[in-house]
Amino acid sequence: MFNQKTAWITGASSGIGEALAVELARQGARLVLSARRETELQRVAKATGLPADAVLVLPLDVTDAADLAEKVQTVLARFGRVDYVFQNAGITQRSLVQDTDPVVYRRLMDVNFFGAVALTQAVLPQLLTQKSGHFVVTSSVAGKIGVKQRSGYCASKHALHGFFDSLRAEVANEGLRVTIVCPGYIRTPISSSALSASGEVYGKSDRAQEQGMPADECARRILKAVAAGREEIYVGGREIWGIYLKRFFPAILSKIIRNRRVEG
Repeated sequence: MFNQKTAWITGASSGIGEALAVELARQGARLVLSARRETELQRVAKATGLPADAVLVLPLDVTDAADLAEKVQTVLARFGRVDYVFQNAGITQRSLVQDTDPVVYRRLMDVNFFGAVALTQAVLPQLLTQKSGHFVVTSSVAGKIGVKQRSGYCASKHALHGFFDSLRAEVANEGLRVTIVCPGYIRTPISSSALSASGEVYGKSDRAQEQGMPADECARRILKAVAAGREEIYVGGREIWGIYLKRFFPAILSKIIRNRRVEG
């Protein structure tokens, strides 16, 4: 499925993005690795075991929309096409609504939502020209459910669903696909790099995150779903049942969320 296909991964320097890079390489893909930290991207590129001509380290900040058109051309100059765009760049928060500086909300939306929108618009013309391509977007269980101390994160992930559901409908007859991934607790450093109420780094790892699904198992499940053409998938442990409670028994879920203690 992925052999000799070009997969562009944002957020590739750690966590789910890194795990996707390693697994895609194992399945024979050619990789474009993007994130802000070039040294970490170089480490991931080495970890994939791919030869130099099969991997492109392409540092970028998804919030710098003016730079994205040039980045797309760099990818095309190297590989000639883009088959998969794994949009995995993202940050979270740990703060109450009453305490959160509006700057934090803008930062969350810029990275998690507007960054994904900007890259999509930059690469979409090429995929339409090819008449093929697949956007794989990392949302979250929080993209379906609002929880304490994550108001901006939840809002940004909810927004992804509206945008990419609309895009899927628009490009369905053009040979393009969209898969939205909703991970639950995955063993990644996302919580320790969360934003506090003032915008500083939270700096602590959540217990639930530490006990979550290993990132490599998450990556394998994502790729299996992408290969099957799934439109939306939920990956994690029992926390994903919250999505079904929200749909069928919303009052029960609301009570659970209200009464749940938060760390910190």
